[in-house]
Formats: sequence, C-alpha cells, structure tokens
Amino acid sequence: MENKNRFIGSLISIYGAGFAQGAAFVLIPSLGKILAAPPYFFSSSAYGILYLPEIAGAVLSALMSGWVQPRYGTKGVFRSGIFFNSLAMLFLTAGAFLKNHAAYDFILAESLFLGIGFGFTLAAVNPYAETLFPKKAASAITILNGVIGGATAVSPLILHESSIWNWGLWPAVLGLLFLIFLLLPVPSRDRAVNINHEENPKDADPKTLWSWKLLFTASAVLIYAVSEGTFGSWANVYVSVVRNHSAYEGAFALSVFWGSMTVFRFFLALISDRLIPQRVLYLLSPLGIGVCFFMLPHCYSSAALIAAFAAAGACCSIYYPFSMEYGLSAYPGRQTQLAGFLVAALLIGEGIGSSAPGPLQSFLPLSQIYLISSLWAIPLFLLAEKIC
Repeated sequence: MENKNRFIGSLISIYGAGFAQGAAFVLIPSLGKILAAPPYFFSSSAYGILYLPEIAGAVLSALMSGWVQPRYGTKGVFRSGIFFNSLAMLFLTAGAFLKNHAAYDFILAESLFLGIGFGFTLAAVNPYAETLFPKKAASAITILNGVIGGATAVSPLILHESSIWNWGLWPAVLGLLFLIFLLLPVPSRDRAVNINHEENPKDADPKTLWSWKLLFTASAVLIYAVSEGTFGSWANVYVSVVRNHSAYEGAFALSVFWGSMTVFRFFLALISDRLIPQRVLYLLSPLGIGVCFFMLPHCYSSAALIAAFAAAGACCSIYYPFSMEYGLSAYPGRQTQLAGFLVAALLIGEGIGSSAPGPLQSFLPLSQIYLISSLWAIPLFLLAEKIC
C-alpha cells in the first residue's frame, strides 16, 4: 500500500508539475495584447526582448544541472526547478500590480527565473516519466509532453477570463501549485541511475556524453524550438494585432495551437508502432511544419488562421518528445544530464523563436517572417533522418 501511495504521489507530482510548467510557460505569449495596451504600451521590440532572459536562464540551468544532479540527485534538480518556477510566478504576479517600466523589470525577472525553472524541471520530469513507466518509455514521455501542451492550451483562456478581475490571479494560483509539488514524493530514480552507472561504465563516462548524435539531437531540438516559439509566442499578436481580430480570437488561436499539439501527442502516443512506424511520424513532422509556415501568410479570416495554427500544433506534436526519447535511449547512464542539455537547447530555441520576430518586424512584416520560416523544414528533416 505504501509503495502504491508513493507511486500515485509521484505520478501527481511529476505530471502535475508538467501541467503547471506548461501553463506558466505560455503566460507571456498570452499577455501580448494586454502588454501592448495601456497602461503598459510595450512595443514589438520590447515584447520580443522579454524572452531573452529565458535563454540566459536555460543556459544557466543546463550548466547547473550537471553540478546539482551528481550531488543532490534527480530529486535535487526537480526541487530546484520547482523553486525557481515559484519565484517566477511571484514576480509575474507582482508585475500585474505595477505599471509601465516597473512592470517591465519585474516581467524580465520572471522570464529569467522561468527559464531556470523550466530547464531544471524538464531535465528531471522527462527521465522521471521513463522511470515510472519503464516498459513504455516513449509513450510516457510523449504523454508527459502532452500534459505540458494541454496546460499551454488552457492557460491562455484561463488568463483571459481571470483578467476581468486582474491578470495576476492565474500566475498566483500557479505559484501556489508549484509550492504544493514541493511537498509531494518523487520516483526513486537515483538508485536506478547508480545501477546503470555500474552496469554501463562506458555510458557513465562524462566524455561519452559528447558525440555526433548528441550534436544532431540538440540541433534538431533547438531548430524545432525556434519554429515552435515563432508559432506559439506570436500567434496571439498575429491574429489579434496583425490581422486585427479580437483579443479573444487571438487567445483562442494560441490555445488551439497548444491544444492541437496536446491532442495529437496523446493520440500518437497510443498508436501502435506497427500501425504507423515512429520513424515515419518523426520524418513527416518537419514537412508539416514547413507547410504550415508557408500557409499562414495566406490566411486572413479568423477561422482560417485558427485552422492554420491548429494544423501547426498537430505537426509540432511529436518532434520534440521523439527527439528526447531517442536521446535518452542513447545515454542510459547520463539521462538527467542529457535531458538537461536538450531542455536547454529547447529553451534557447524557444527564446530565439519568441524574441527574434520582435526586432525583425522593423524590416519585415510578421507574415513574411512566417513565410521565410518554412525553410526550417529542411534542416529539421535532415537532422531527424540522422537521429532515428
């Protein structure tokens, strides 16, 4: 009974933390219309710069995870992530009660702490999901990322509704959830990792972490994240500001993007590999991403735009979790460090994809940026072919 209760508690803490992380991650993109309006008046460049501290936080957490895990275990990495996420939500909540430049400084701090928290948390929860369901690792990781995607789908709508009173309410709730997860148990993974080190001394050698496959996988994750960030972080702005539709339609387009990603992650995780080989899905994903980027500049009505972002979410659904699964399976003795490295690549890419379109709009309209981004399909396909 004790083991069963611990398993249930661990399941809630890992997948619950994934949900809260996904909900927190999409808060700044969800605030696009609000931050552009009075009393904030954030320009496109200022809005884009908000994502840069996230990149710094991701790099910092990647460097720190290699130090934290050997000393405090995967549990220490997980707890560190939860702590920094709680701090990020505190700063964002405070930003809701401030105006103009003061709010901007607090939101910049939130971005930094969220990057650190996201890096640590995902470095831990991906291997933990594999530990909870060792016989179905690919499905466990894909479903975990589906939960994260589901949170990113509902979070903009919750934020939109709560903004009737104050948009800082939802970040405050998420901060409380993160604190609750600090009290729940986590899977007993570190003993299993030590066994792997003993059985696979070559895999445990830090030098073996660096290889061409790691470089290919990290590059694939980074480029994918640039694409995802360009879709997700600017969906609200593209629909509600560039195409001049309502704020609700902008938030809905963002939710549909993440919601579609979530639904397809769950759906594809349940499909037998015999029906559709994982390799085939992995190689089709970048081609679909390229098509969606190409189609968005040709969409004008809210229905067409929402449909295009839904298709983009579906095409993005499995590229990252499959990349993570391929990477983890290649390094059985270094999974937490490997996951931290790939999560850092993810956040760096997300930061680039989220921030770069801001200053680029001084030279090109967002629709043209989307059109040019269709070329990302080429390296994504070539790297996927090398990885799988």
